[in-house]
Amino acid sequence: MKSINIHDAKTHLSRLVERVQAGEEFVIAKAGRPAARLVPLEARPTPVKTGGLRIPGGMPDDFDTMFAEEVETLFSGSTAKRAATTRRRR
Repeated sequence: MKSINIHDAKTHLSRLVERVQAGEEFVIAKAGRPAARLVPLEARPTPVKTGGLRIPGGMPDDFDTMFAEEVETLFSGSTAKRAATTRRRR
């Protein structure tokens, strides 16, 4: 990996990018200390196809409200349960 100072990197950025695309890697140094690394990007992964789920029997009519009572109970609970739980923690 070749080191190059920041002034030269700014001056010759387009050339450096071409060389990086060809597979080279560079370390950009500021005041003699490594500050950044210029490397080629990895190939982009193929996009994931979504929306292919097939539910046997179709979507239930009450899908938006399924288990609403159970969820409400889990979030609110009864006051007797909450009081008992609070006493146990202390």
